[in-house]
Amino acid sequence: MSSLLVRGENSEPVLVGSFLGGKWVTDGPTIERVGPYLRTVVSRARIAASGDVPAAGRYARRAARTIAGLAPATRADILDRAASVAAAHRDDVARLIALELGKPVKDGRGEMDRVADTFRVCASEARQIGGEVLPVAGFARGVGNTALTYRAPTGVTLAITPFNAPANLLAHKLGASFAAGNTTIVKAPPQAPAVSAAIVAILLEAGAPPEAVQLLHGGGEVGAALCAVPEVSVVSFTGGAATGAAVARAAGAKRLVLELGGNAATIVCADADVARAASVCAKTGYSNSGQSCISVQRVYVHRSRFDEFLDAFRTGVAALRVGDPLDPATDVGSMVDDDAAERVVRWSREAAEDGATIVCGGTRDGATAAPTIVADPPRSASVVTEEIFGALVAVLPFDAVDEVIEECNRSRYGLQAGLFTTDIRTIMTAWRELEVGGLIVNGSSNYRLDHVPFGGVKDSGFGRETPRSMIEDYTVVKTLTLRDLSIWGES
Repeated sequence: MSSLLVRGENSEPVLVGSFLGGKWVTDGPTIERVGPYLRTVVSRARIAASGDVPAAGRYARRAARTIAGLAPATRADILDRAASVAAAHRDDVARLIALELGKPVKDGRGEMDRVADTFRVCASEARQIGGEVLPVAGFARGVGNTALTYRAPTGVTLAITPFNAPANLLAHKLGASFAAGNTTIVKAPPQAPAVSAAIVAILLEAGAPPEAVQLLHGGGEVGAALCAVPEVSVVSFTGGAATGAAVARAAGAKRLVLELGGNAATIVCADADVARAASVCAKTGYSNSGQSCISVQRVYVHRSRFDEFLDAFRTGVAALRVGDPLDPATDVGSMVDDDAAERVVRWSREAAEDGATIVCGGTRDGATAAPTIVADPPRSASVVTEEIFGALVAVLPFDAVDEVIEECNRSRYGLQAGLFTTDIRTIMTAWRELEVGGLIVNGSSNYRLDHVPFGGVKDSGFGRETPRSMIEDYTVVKTLTLRDLSIWGES
């Protein structure tokens, strides 16, 4: 673990190995990760060799028996220790996140707090895995018999994680898979190899057997090859919709859990506390430079409060501190790379050419995009219809709740939405009618509790990423029927 954190203490890049077949492997070609803010090499990751993927599959088949043989209490104890180890390394990993990704260190610390919480929740859920006695004697043909079920590990899971929250999203996948009794193959994002390796190292440091996990680095071709490995039974992927479709094609008939993109909407009604809504949207629209699938992207404000909201929102955004992600006071660091920042600039300019107003921002300095507000863009603009995944929020007026719900539902995405109102009928209508997986009332779309079901509809994917739901995806129901042996009455 300590070797992964060396780059946080000096200027030397950290060498990130693969964890393959129960050991760390560093020999072979590497790929460099250049930090988007400092523009220096942060890490060098050993990329998967041609034989690594099938070797990982063969090892995983054998390892699956070892992990399945651990009692749930044993797995839970390891996960509880992993939470403590994550807390102990909180600041070090947060610094690594800032260096590899440009994410403000205070946000990285918050992410590591969530990693610890996620491991604790996974531990709790491991202790709850069980089954049921089935009511077979309720039908004549079942009289005289007994049937029971339990949830058994699927064996081998594949976790493909994104760059935007590499620590916590890996903790969800890896923690839930281990809690369920599986071995996990991890495909790390190329932008965050060291952070990914740190989370794997945390689980191992907590006492997980080496059979619990393998880690490979590389691009999309490595992910596609891993999806096709016959030993893999479940593929859990978080990322963009187009890549998710490619993952599904490569995986074939395997069980899939896909958490894909979004262009989340937040609705501010006429009765809302506009000052609070503007403050919340300012803070959650630009955290991690907007690089979150539930980041505030579209804010629909009732026309009677539109100007008031826009003024308060502009003030809130102007107060955000942009700069060095290693500075604890920084609110907005750099984006993942120059191309991502340029997308913010290009889409805001295109919207302005079509009649929108750029209230602030619309510029970049390298990979750092200035927090951008685009007011009243056309409904066909990319900042409305596509996932910007960047430091830009579009603000649009609406006249009636039913109309704005219909407007929100035109999106091909449906992950999460926010709603500011005190009217219970509006809340219930929005909960029923909005085509999203989750609704946050009196908060923006960008809010998540790690022990609450999270996932989307439409092009935002399917399945729910919370430990309890994921354990269901990572296990199979096995039934035992006892003929001529009954715990029920026999006549």
